[in-house]
Amino acid sequence: MENTWEIILMVLGGLGLFLFAINNLSDTLKALLGDKAKKWLGYFTRNIFTAILTGIVITTILDSSSAVIIMTIVLVNAGALSFRQSLGIVMGANIGTTFSSQLIALDIGQYSPIPIILGLIFSLFTKNEKVSNPAKVVLYFGILFFGLYTMERAVEPLRNHEDFLSLMSKLENPLRGTFVGAIVTLAIQSSSATVGMVITLAKKGLISLSGGIAVMLGAELGTCSDTLLATIRSDRQAVKTGIFHLLFNMVSIAIGLLLFPLFTRFIDQLSGGALIEQKIANAHMIFNTAGVLLFIPLVPLIEKVLNYIIPTQENKPAIV
Repeated sequence: MENTWEIILMVLGGLGLFLFAINNLSDTLKALLGDKAKKWLGYFTRNIFTAILTGIVITTILDSSSAVIIMTIVLVNAGALSFRQSLGIVMGANIGTTFSSQLIALDIGQYSPIPIILGLIFSLFTKNEKVSNPAKVVLYFGILFFGLYTMERAVEPLRNHEDFLSLMSKLENPLRGTFVGAIVTLAIQSSSATVGMVITLAKKGLISLSGGIAVMLGAELGTCSDTLLATIRSDRQAVKTGIFHLLFNMVSIAIGLLLFPLFTRFIDQLSGGALIEQKIANAHMIFNTAGVLLFIPLVPLIEKVLNYIIPTQENKPAIV
């Protein structure tokens, strides 16, 4: 295929824009919010339900579950949050990240130059940070969707590429698709980007619903890597938060794989006549929400087990 390299370069370019926008969007929003996000985490995490809601809201605003969970680990390590408070935030972050999938599934990439131009004008031509910082947020949202739009246009010729279609059909195997999703997320360090690429491929009819869901499951596992890295040289309370995140995703994914055919059919029937990209976004939201609902009653038990396995000074078992 003569234009293979052109497709690869355009996909990489679009992915680069997406990752650039995600990282800068998260940093800009954290700077814009200042210490407010940290205060919210402290104020609204007094019980498991408000902690989950807080995790959902802040992750939706920052558009990065990894950023929120890493921030939570840092605050636990600093003693600003307890291990128990962190559990709800971690679960809420897993739901909050699915809202970006719903946005990506909407066909708004073609309008992305509008927020790019508006954000660029207001961020460049004003020295007032109260105006320039929100303008940068608009700019980065525009770049994010333009990156996805670039990838979408780049993969169009692949609809007639037999080798690529054959490769995509192999992802329908749940284990293979999950493995690929985990590896891709490990490589690019963004589950949102992995799910975004899957939805982009689905829009062009290049991946099936089962293949898309399998890769999405793998992305949930791959995203644990950066949060585990954040626990290096942290105290035991923070380490337990990172382990809980890994445990939450591993158990959820294991159940998802065991019930994979049923879950795929359920999403297909529930979504009705929706487009495949919307079905994948729905699967992402329902999967993560179901995982949280499953874990809520288990939180006290999991907390006790982790406290026993990784005891801190205050919860070490007494020596008889």
